[in-house]
Amino acid sequence: MSEEDIRATRLEKVEQLRQLGMNPYAYRWDATHHAAELQAKFADLPSGEEVDLEVAIAGRVMARRFMGKLAFCTLEDETAKIQLYLDKKTIDEGMASILENAFKQLEKLVDVGDILGVKGTIKRTQKGELSIHVREYAILTKSLLPLPDKWHGLTDIAKRYRQRYVDLIVNPEVRQTFRRRAQITAGIRRYLDERGFIEIETPVLQSEAGGADARPFITYHNTLEIELYLRIATELHLKRLIVGGFEKVFELGRIFRNEGVSTRHNPEFTSIEVYQAYADYHDMMALTEGIITTVAQEVLGTLKINYQGQEVDLTPPWRRVTMHDLVKEATGIDFTSFATVDEAKAACQAAEIAGAAECPSIGKLLNLAFEEKVETTLIQPTFVIDYPVEISPLAKPHRSQPGLVERFELFVVGRETANSFSELTDPIDQRQRLEAQAERKAAGDLEAQGVDEDFLTALEYGMPPTGGLGIGIDRLVMLLTDCASIRDAIAFPLLKPEKSEPEKTTDS
Repeated sequence: MSEEDIRATRLEKVEQLRQLGMNPYAYRWDATHHAAELQAKFADLPSGEEVDLEVAIAGRVMARRFMGKLAFCTLEDETAKIQLYLDKKTIDEGMASILENAFKQLEKLVDVGDILGVKGTIKRTQKGELSIHVREYAILTKSLLPLPDKWHGLTDIAKRYRQRYVDLIVNPEVRQTFRRRAQITAGIRRYLDERGFIEIETPVLQSEAGGADARPFITYHNTLEIELYLRIATELHLKRLIVGGFEKVFELGRIFRNEGVSTRHNPEFTSIEVYQAYADYHDMMALTEGIITTVAQEVLGTLKINYQGQEVDLTPPWRRVTMHDLVKEATGIDFTSFATVDEAKAACQAAEIAGAAECPSIGKLLNLAFEEKVETTLIQPTFVIDYPVEISPLAKPHRSQPGLVERFELFVVGRETANSFSELTDPIDQRQRLEAQAERKAAGDLEAQGVDEDFLTALEYGMPPTGGLGIGIDRLVMLLTDCASIRDAIAFPLLKPEKSEPEKTTDS
């Protein structure tokens, strides 16, 4: 039977329900319990016994089996599944004043996928299945489309993302992922709130994109007749708040970057940025450890987790090591020993580091070597510290290492999860770095940004020493829920229309 035939048959059932005086799309239902609550409360009820307590629950019919005058259905609500025990005598008597031949109508008109409300008593069957012995039912929503028989497997991955609502219906573990995501974000906010941070919302529409190297989305405001950008970071506005006198601020929200898609990237994603006056990147390392270990313990009950078959121990303190030392360990190249870019290029080419010939500076060569030879090997949580100034335009110069900045990135299971600076507060230095970025933009670099003059004006009023931190919420959720792809951690990931060519993805 085709899906269209099934839909036509169910539409006929909708009309039959209306002819019987039943509304196939009800307004409400008074539930007394959820399935998980009943499963827990009556876990010790012996087989064959029934409790004279009337309960009412609602949920979706996930399976049905009729055997003459007896039937069994599986009802699933948000929390769990529970069996419905339906016998003709009890239902016909219980609904005599509402519907004639109620059991027969149930068999005839209720399908898998329908949302049902039931009232009855708690019974454990002789086979040991906790059940609701149904006395009365109501069809709350008639489903017109059938649930899939098989939903798992590679052939269904794109459809799962496109029709997430069906994915959620048939895969309870997917609902658990998003329940845990909500617990993670709530836990982060609670942790920061308890330490005196306040969340302040900043603009999504901005006249100048800034705070990161990323290609922005561009839109247009008709009334003002100006081009605007969807924000690529919350950084520059949160720093304006520090200038204005707030000492501990953050924002957890959506960021938009006009980039490719992969198992780690979605053009619309969630991050949290945190700024603390009179702090530096060492303080931010402690804050990062505190946030992640606290929410992991709260949500999972442990700091020892398994991610895609890899054991990860989040127990602090986490390793802290410089980018220079990591690259030297992996390649034998000591980037502090080179006097010229050409010397560094030759060493990189000898180590078979792709793309070295195009790099214009020693700092960028160091970063390239790190990305190619080190990044994916960092399975246990590791703070990689002290980055080249060339790739960190918003970070303070290192107080003792020329050419470096006070910056760290946190890597877990081979991917960046957090990024932090001792924030640059010198407005003259900041202008020079932003102007250098603007030159790259003018030369055609689509990820480089222009000069945000208002931000520079804010810095000239004076920003106190500040530590800043950004954590990728989607990647943190991936880690704590064992999701292989970022699309599994985002309820509604961005996808091409179904009729377009297959999506090109990378793992970069």
